[in-house]
Amino acid sequence: MEITDQTIEYVSALAKLSLQPEEKEKAKKDLGNILTYIDMMKELDTDGIEPMSHAFSMKNVFRDDVVTNEDNREELLKNAPKQKDGCFMVPKTVD
Repeated sequence: MEITDQTIEYVSALAKLSLQPEEKEKAKKDLGNILTYIDMMKELDTDGIEPMSHAFSMKNVFRDDVVTNEDNREELLKNAPKQKDGCFMVPKTVD
């Protein structure tokens, strides 16, 4: 696939980028290199290769989400820069 000036204009408009002429030329060259590499990868024999979602084996490293209803309001309010009536006080953000 040939990368044209119109292609670069279209892609930069989608990305909401305003490119200078020298940046457009570099983008055209870079995009061409990427597509050439993809074409090269299409030539690989991938029969019998199982698809994967990540290059490294992944497992869920998060703890189980266990709901606890602890009464530790005083402990939590120690972190508050300001508090009033047992609640955090924060700056007003909306008028």
